[in-house]
Amino acid sequence: MTEHAHHGYISNKDAYLKRLKRIEGQARGIQNMVDEEKYCIDILTQISAMTSALESVALGLLDEHLNHCVLEAAAEGGPVAEEKLREASAAIARLVKS
Repeated sequence: MTEHAHHGYISNKDAYLKRLKRIEGQARGIQNMVDEEKYCIDILTQISAMTSALESVALGLLDEHLNHCVLEAAAEGGPVAEEKLREASAAIARLVKS
């Protein structure tokens, strides 16, 4: 979806950006750990923490999408609702695979 509509997460945009910037810092930290040849387990621990942080952001965005975009489309019904449900199902499938 590329149109510039009011997305469900917009009220929490600043919080999401703050969390994503923290994750970006974690990624740089992991790069530095590899560059400095830190212990493998310590690097893996940081990767696990970063993965959990990304999953948390993803689940938050999914929840906002379901409660805003999908709920509004379901109330509207028809092909729009069907498309939003397909999108949500596909997004869930991608998250489950990751």
